[in-house]
Amino acid sequence: MPDSATPCPICRKPADPARHPFCSPRCAEIDLGRWLTGQYAIPGPLADATEDTGAA
Repeated sequence: MPDSATPCPICRKPADPARHPFCSPRCAEIDLGRWLTGQYAIPGPLADATEDTGAA
């Protein structure tokens, strides 16, 4: 069960249990937009410049 005392990661207001971890649809959309524009990224190994990309 989500912890309702956890603040929204976007605006720091109390999270809505129905929208956990966010407080509103607006904050959820802001978070999604950050993922889609590359502001958030999961780090991984650097690609080798000589690595074959499969393009012919």
